[in-house]
Amino acid sequence: MQLPQSVMIVEDEMITQRHLEDILRYLGINDIEGYITGKDARAAFSKRDFDMVLMDINLEGPMDGIQLAGELLQKRKVPIIFITAHSDEDTMQEVLDLAPYGFVPKPFSAKNVEAVLKVAYNQFLAQVSQKESSTDNDELAILSPRYKYSKTLKQLYVDDEPVQLNPKISILIDALCNNLGTTVSYDQLNFEIWGDEPIASSALRTLVYMLRKQFPDFPIVSHSRVGYLIKPEV
Repeated sequence: MQLPQSVMIVEDEMITQRHLEDILRYLGINDIEGYITGKDARAAFSKRDFDMVLMDINLEGPMDGIQLAGELLQKRKVPIIFITAHSDEDTMQEVLDLAPYGFVPKPFSAKNVEAVLKVAYNQFLAQVSQKESSTDNDELAILSPRYKYSKTLKQLYVDDEPVQLNPKISILIDALCNNLGTTVSYDQLNFEIWGDEPIASSALRTLVYMLRKQFPDFPIVSHSRVGYLIKPEV
C-alpha cells in the first residue's frame, strides 16, 4: 500500500506536531510542512499541493480544524485525517459531514499512524482513479481553456480540478451547458433552478453575479431582456 509523499500537519501543540513529523520521517515521508494556525496553513495550501493533510480538530484561535478543513476542501480535493482527543457528539457530527478519510486519536503510536495513513491514502487514490475512468467515458464540454464541464457527473472543472459550487449555481451551469451556444431564457432558467418557488425578480441576476464573482473569466454571456448563454471559447 502506498503512502503519501507530501504531508501538511496543522497542530497547535508543538510536542504533538514534532512527534508526528518524527513518525512520518520514520515512514520515509520527508516532504512535511507543519503549521500552528489555520491562517498560516490556509496560505500555504493555496501555494502548493499536498498529498495529505493531518488536521487537529481543536485548533486555538478564530478558526478551528473543522472550519479550516472545509475551506481547504473548497479549494481542491485532498485526503484529510483528523487528529482527535475526546470530542463531543456535535463536534464529531460536524467532522463527519466533511467525509474525512480517517482519525488519529491521541495519544497515538507510529504503528497506528502508519495504518491510518495507508488506508486513507489508498482509498483516496482509488476514488481518483475511478473518477478519471468515468471522466474518460464522459461527455466533457470544453467551455474555455480553463473551464470544462462534465454533463454526466454534473461537475465543473477549473484548470482540470473539480470545484465545489453553490447548489443553485450548479443547476444554472448545468442548464446552460446542456444548451451550449444557445441563449436560455430567464423564464426557463428560473424554472430549472427554483421550480414553482416564489422568487424575487432579481434572484437570477444575483446568482449570475455570484458566479462571476467566484470565476471572473467564466464564459457566461448576458443577452439583455432575453436570457443567458455559455459561448465556448476555443
